[in-house]
Amino acid sequence: MPRLLNKVAVVTGGGRGIGKAIVEAFVAEGARVVIGDIDTHAASLESQLGAERVAFKRTDVTVDSDIEALVAYAVQRFGRLDIMVNNAGALGDQAALVNLDPNSFAKTIALLLGSVALGHKYAARQMIAQAEGGSIVSISSIAGIQAGWSSASYDAAKAAILHFSRSASYELAAKQIRSNVVAPGLILTPIIGTACDVAPEHYEAFTESLRAPYGDLIPLGRAGNPEDIAQAVLFFASAESSHITGQSLAVDGGLTSMTGFDIGGVVAQAVESFNAQIDRPDDGKIGWLPNKNH
Repeated sequence: MPRLLNKVAVVTGGGRGIGKAIVEAFVAEGARVVIGDIDTHAASLESQLGAERVAFKRTDVTVDSDIEALVAYAVQRFGRLDIMVNNAGALGDQAALVNLDPNSFAKTIALLLGSVALGHKYAARQMIAQAEGGSIVSISSIAGIQAGWSSASYDAAKAAILHFSRSASYELAAKQIRSNVVAPGLILTPIIGTACDVAPEHYEAFTESLRAPYGDLIPLGRAGNPEDIAQAVLFFASAESSHITGQSLAVDGGLTSMTGFDIGGVVAQAVESFNAQIDRPDDGKIGWLPNKNH
């Protein structure tokens, strides 16, 4: 049986990349989906996936009234709301910390964190009114887990999503509303082209060119695809995770779970170098002789 049969979901930023993969996965599992996106290109998914399953509403996720209207439209169009996916985002202010502009910083926080807060606010109101619980899934990043993947502004905003979700899960658990986070790693999406100032017409080719070098960096040996993230979001959206809330899942091929170098080899080399500098007892173990100063 489809995992989201008769469920209604809202996916922000659902027009391309990870968001589009989430929409497609949800529809394949029986859900009806409303896409909230500032890019009207997302409207084409209505015809591609079927208007009886997918609807589009232009939405600026940084505007309170837009998110309110998006949730209301989902209820008007499909009768209810069971799942809210806070996916919309961009790279935001990529300036170095010493060049941080307060206005750009505020806009980055509003887009990446504020939109998640608004999504929770209006989804939770509707879910509480329905009195049947629900699932809220927000997209963070490994940049919210480890520093150095992006700018300080972006890293901080993505990290805040993790704790916001934990706080939300505490407030909403009594209403059977779950809040969880998926943190993508190096995923092949068009946003990479934006970050690297590649012309839009070359996004696809440029993104594909990163498949091999990304694979060399990632412990599991391959770059991530939008579908990898969609499957994790699907898990949190479905009854399969009905006893899970306030949690985050890094989908990164092992990037944040490993050091990226052979720590065993480094330690072995250090032991060898250390042994070469000291006297050793007959048993061959590391140790200091009595006549050594220490």
